[in-house]
Amino acid sequence: MATKTILVTGANGEIGHGLIEHLAEQGGVHIIAMDLVPIDKSVRTRCHRTVTGDILDTSLLESLSTEHDFDTIFHLAALLSTRAERQPTLAHRVNVDGTLNLLEIAVTQSRLQGREIKFIYPSSIAVYGLPTLAAKHAAGRVQEDRHLEPRTMYGINKLYTEQLGRYYANFYRQLDAEISKGFVDFRGVRFPGLISATTLPTGGTSDFAPEMLHAAAQNKPYACFAREDARIPFMAMPDGITALLRLREAPRARLTRHVYNVGAFNPSAGEILNLIRRSFPAANVRFEPDTKRQAIIDSWPEDVDDSAARTDWGWSPAYDQERAFAEYLVPAVRERYHR
Repeated sequence: MATKTILVTGANGEIGHGLIEHLAEQGGVHIIAMDLVPIDKSVRTRCHRTVTGDILDTSLLESLSTEHDFDTIFHLAALLSTRAERQPTLAHRVNVDGTLNLLEIAVTQSRLQGREIKFIYPSSIAVYGLPTLAAKHAAGRVQEDRHLEPRTMYGINKLYTEQLGRYYANFYRQLDAEISKGFVDFRGVRFPGLISATTLPTGGTSDFAPEMLHAAAQNKPYACFAREDARIPFMAMPDGITALLRLREAPRARLTRHVYNVGAFNPSAGEILNLIRRSFPAANVRFEPDTKRQAIIDSWPEDVDDSAARTDWGWSPAYDQERAFAEYLVPAVRERYHR
């Protein structure tokens, strides 16, 4: 079997680290890892090539496309929710224009190779927007096509780029004399809050959970910016990686959607603290809600309906909240900070 070449943007991020580790372990691939800053050594050793560059640099992307035949593009690079609110224009450029650039590269690659190119895209529960807490409680587990009224620039960017992916997969240049259809096999997952034990949180609005955990493991005080009763869905990072890989491997004929919810567990911030205190009883955490960030959390669903992913491509998380903390998160952060 020929070696496949995979492009991973945002390779230094939380998802990038785990994804590249798993891809390398599977073997049979050349990984081209790209990030705005130099690739971490732990990632670099697993890659065929690393590239320091900007997804807004079309010349760089075109050069990469000329030099490599990509089988799959994992487009992970993004400006996350908190920073996106502080720099909305930059967020639009990175999250929308950058994605558009990568979709164009996928089309170019498909034309050069004469086959479809898979484009795997992590979206977010930030695409949802519940107007009030009462509406959030009433909504329960939200399906993919409900409550799509995001209130953040990040959520707006993600929802729009999902639509861009559908366009490139189904309607690209549909007024051409010969319709160019089927060049891009666009597949996306809407992630809940991802909790990693091996990489530090990097500015997401759901990061109160991993920030709480990492602070407790280091015996540092932590002021949680979410209310104690704040509730959104979460997932352990290994399950996030599994979701991306499993969706990539699913037969196209089995898929009924381009973008899928995936879920695992949905504790409140207070319940997360209780789980942490089982292992770190001295955890010094106080709840000091940031009104503005809390309003964003309140607009996100309490949980998501991921039945389509379970039916279409066999999604099932390995970690519920008990196993996530007992077998993955707590042992790993202990090893990280108490060697």
